[in-house]
Amino acid sequence: MTDFWILLIPLAGTVLGASCVLFLKDGISWSVERALSGFAAGVMVAASIWSLLIPSMNQAEGMGVWAFVPAVVGFWAGILFLLLLDHIIPHLHNHGTEDEGPKTKLKRRTKLILAVTLHNIPEGMAVGVTYAGWMTGDSVITLTGAMALAIGIAIQNFPEGAIISMPLRADGLSRRKSFLYGALSGIVEPLGALLTIALASSIIPFLPYFLSFAAGAMIYVVVEELIPEMSSGSHSNVGTIMFAVGFSLMMALDVALG
Repeated sequence: MTDFWILLIPLAGTVLGASCVLFLKDGISWSVERALSGFAAGVMVAASIWSLLIPSMNQAEGMGVWAFVPAVVGFWAGILFLLLLDHIIPHLHNHGTEDEGPKTKLKRRTKLILAVTLHNIPEGMAVGVTYAGWMTGDSVITLTGAMALAIGIAIQNFPEGAIISMPLRADGLSRRKSFLYGALSGIVEPLGALLTIALASSIIPFLPYFLSFAAGAMIYVVVEELIPEMSSGSHSNVGTIMFAVGFSLMMALDVALG
C-alpha cells in the first residue's frame, strides 16, 4: 500500500521534537513545558472525540438507542489497559520524584524513556485502527480522516520529543544520545499501528470497540500525566490556554480533512 507513509507521520513529529536537543543550549523552562503539555493534552482529547469516539458511535448506529454501548465498553477497556501497563512497566514521569510500576534498578533515564513510550502506545493504535478501517472499505472512516489524526498526533508529539530529549541531556547524556533515545521513544507508534493493521480482518467486526479503546487509552494518558503537568505550580493558566489551542487545532484538522 503506497499510503503506509501515513503511519510514519507521528514518529516524524517525535523525531523533530527530539532534535531540539541538538540546537538548544539550555533546557526547556518549566513554564514552556507546562504549555507544551497543555497543548498535547488538548490535541489528544480532541482526537479522542472527533477521530475515535464519534466514529465509533457512527459505526454502531445500527444498534439504535444502544449505539453508545461499543463506545462505552471500548473506552473503559482502553482505560483499564493503560492502567495495567502503568502498574507492570517501571517508569518515571518527567519531574517525578517517585518511580511508578514495579521496583527495578533501571537507570532514571531509562525510566523516563519508558514513561514516554508507555503513552505513545495508544497513539500508534489510534492511527492504526483508523487506517485499518479505511483500508477495509469502511464508509465512515476516510483516508484524509486517518491522515488528520496522524498529523494531529505528530503535532503533539513534537513537544513530547523535546520534553524527553532535553531532560536526558540534563541527566548527563550526550546530545546525540539524547536525540537518539528521544526519537526512539516514538518507534512504538508505527509498530503499534502496523500490528493493528495486521489484525485488520479480525478487527473490522469490532471496529467501534477498537476506536473507542484507543480513545480511552489516550484519555488515560491525558488525565493521569498531561493535565497534572500542565496544572502544577503557579500561573498554570498558560497550560489551560495551550490546551484550548491544541483542542481547537485538532478539532479543525479533523473537520477540515475528515
